[in-house]
Amino acid sequence: MVHQMGLYGEYFKVIKEGKKKVEVRLNDEKRRKIKVGDTIEFVKFPDQNETMKVQVTELRKYDMFEAMYMDIAFQEFGCEGWTMEEMLKGTYEIYTPE
Repeated sequence: MVHQMGLYGEYFKVIKEGKKKVEVRLNDEKRRKIKVGDTIEFVKFPDQNETMKVQVTELRKYDMFEAMYMDIAFQEFGCEGWTMEEMLKGTYEIYTPE
């Protein structure tokens, strides 16, 4: 199955370069349909002039972002050298803490 998702340009770039291997999404109704082996077609935002297909190799679920960041190396998110505070701040620019 193929799923389409938007991805901001800076994150699109680091996935394309192979520096980002883990994508973070809320486990909402749309994302609960994703299974290992599926394909995600990312559309670069905001210009929507480029797409990239990736295969889902693993799914992990966490109750809190901090628990996820404690479990997965920051470099897997394309954020090598970042602090926990920077990771959470960046996350909460997109998602609310709730």
